[in-house]
Amino acid sequence: MNKLLNLQQKIIPEMMELLDKRYQILKRIYYNQPIGRRALAQELNLGERIVRTEVNFLKIQGLVDINSIGMMVTKDGENILEELEDLIHEINGLSKIEKKLEKYLGISKAIVVPGDLEKDSTVLKEMGRIAALHVKNLIQDNSIIAVTGGSSVAQVVDNFPKINKQNLLVVPARGGIGRVIETQASTLAAKLAIKIGANHKLFHVPDNLSYEALEKMINEPEIKETISYISKADILIFGIGSAKEMAKRRGLREEQIEKLINNGAVSEAFGYYFGKNGEFVYKAPTIGLHFDDVKNIKHIIAIAGGKNKADAIISTKTQNPNMVLVADEGVAREIINIKESEGN
Repeated sequence: MNKLLNLQQKIIPEMMELLDKRYQILKRIYYNQPIGRRALAQELNLGERIVRTEVNFLKIQGLVDINSIGMMVTKDGENILEELEDLIHEINGLSKIEKKLEKYLGISKAIVVPGDLEKDSTVLKEMGRIAALHVKNLIQDNSIIAVTGGSSVAQVVDNFPKINKQNLLVVPARGGIGRVIETQASTLAAKLAIKIGANHKLFHVPDNLSYEALEKMINEPEIKETISYISKADILIFGIGSAKEMAKRRGLREEQIEKLINNGAVSEAFGYYFGKNGEFVYKAPTIGLHFDDVKNIKHIIAIAGGKNKADAIISTKTQNPNMVLVADEGVAREIINIKESEGN
């Protein structure tokens, strides 16, 4: 396939550009359907005339249906999108990028999704879908799945397919952070459990209590039981946040955030703040998953996107050789630029 692609790119490069454009149009319709032509043109930053021409072509091919409420992708269109994934992956050279990420980050596997999250919001949905399919293949009978909160993990849960496994348990990896209930770890754990027919445990505890309050809480029988299941999880799905972003979500005061940043904090994951080289800078009072547990979990899947997350991704060290990263093309290329400039 690679040889054929190289030949086509040299002799008829415009064919590749047209293929990628139609793929992007079809994908945007799929993730925003039903959608009108004007809204689609704005999403793609293309002229309405160009969009109209391309959409008409897709309609003639039976890939798009147009009605009074907008455009929608047909079943054949969905199949084409799925079949085009590997081809677009190769055209964009993402296999090479994945290998570089695995080397530079010291992780087991990198999965890079085409596109730039900072320019295209549908990329996060695609990242969630790809991550969900990867996790689906890891789940076995009796699996315990732990999830953190956040918008990235929420997309994984939203895109999770049905599975047929027995005696599954989903647990929140931490207490509640921030004020958005829809992306709290407990909310996502319950939602995922319903989707895959699993049992679940909840944490009715905020994740930003004082050490003294947390010490009292963890001795409560129900909380103690949930914590014991978390430590036995064999799959962990988590997001990576910048130190400043996560400190704000935790409700830290401005002076505390400034001190954290001045001490070199770059990223946060499961309550631990990491410096540029992966060193611990600060451990927040948190209930749930501990770093020693992370090192021993059989499968850990991180999902993070956007160029602004590059330093955070580089700095997050789980000390787990089985870590898999699902990222967008934009941040993947940014990480490689950073690591290669350091090498020079």
